Amino acid sequence: MAPERCLLRRQTWPDLLLTMKVFSPLGPPVVMLLLVFSQGVAQGLFSPPPRDLDLPTTLTSWHLMVTFCTLHLAQRLKFFETKSVDMKTVVLFGILNGVSFGLLNLSLGFNSIGFYQMTKLAIIPFTVLLETLFLNKHFSPKIKFSLFVLLVGVGIASITDLQLNLVGTVLSALAIVTTCVGQILTNTIQKRLNVSSTQLLYQSAPFQATVLFVFGPLVDKFLTKKNVFAYTYSSIVVGFIILSCLIAVSVNFSTFLVIGKTSPVTYQVLGHLKTCLVLGFGYTLLHDPFTERNIIGISIAVMGMGLYSYFCSKESKKKNSAEILNGFSAKYIDTIRFKNRISVRKQ
Repeated sequence: MAPERCLLRRQTWPDLLLTMKVFSPLGPPVVMLLLVFSQGVAQGLFSPPPRDLDLPTTLTSWHLMVTFCTLHLAQRLKFFETKSVDMKTVVLFGILNGVSFGLLNLSLGFNSIGFYQMTKLAIIPFTVLLETLFLNKHFSPKIKFSLFVLLVGVGIASITDLQLNLVGTVLSALAIVTTCVGQILTNTIQKRLNVSSTQLLYQSAPFQATVLFVFGPLVDKFLTKKNVFAYTYSSIVVGFIILSCLIAVSVNFSTFLVIGKTSPVTYQVLGHLKTCLVLGFGYTLLHDPFTERNIIGISIAVMGMGLYSYFCSKESKKKNSAEILNGFSAKYIDTIRFKNRISVRKQ
């Protein structure tokens, strides 16, 4: 199998389990079992047919359709309430996210694996740039330094070759822009329109699924030379697809939740943690080649993640303390003003 196809196949399941690995309430043992299982399926260890299921874009459209159906059932059972959101905003948001995924796959198809990894690394600095310019968000020098250390580490561990071409570069640039804007909007829409992650996902999933369902078969046929409609769907393959759709429901929900509660940059940091875990488990479980360069890169990346977590926690505590102090000061000033008014009236 060509390296490009291999990476497409290996990216599908680990990406699905990104948030579950990091935020699972069930604890580290279950998280690690999920990761091991995902890698087993991704490598086609259970049977040969899933190994040939290189249709990531189309598969994602099915994931989103099942996610919408599941959320619709949950809404009908009163697990959450829908909230009216401007339809134009939801439609554009859904289309943007669908296009983003398709562009990332096209970027991989037109570029070397190394350049594709560079594309993914560029998402963090570009997100920082966009949030600074358009949302007036401040990133301290310490946060920027920790992100730099992280990106250097992941780059050392995962980038092996860089082959440039015009079409691939343009597709990568478009993929970076759409991915960054999509993740920023995931956070911004939830906060500014006061909608939950569940409400936003429920309303946008149909439009994301439609874009990928229409263009997914074309993208996958171009990248893997396989026709989704001519593929032989054995019972094992169907079981694989159903299982992946069920897992995708949790992960799609968790993705929106993480981005909404934290930030797009933090979500990307978790994504690079996934990359390090995939490299490590690939070596221990699948006996992939592992060099000193991988070890050094992963070590630097983990150090960058640790610094990012530490600085974010420290700044968050400082911000909370300042808000409490400001609230206390405001109440104190209001009390003084009230007492002064009482004194004036008595005089």
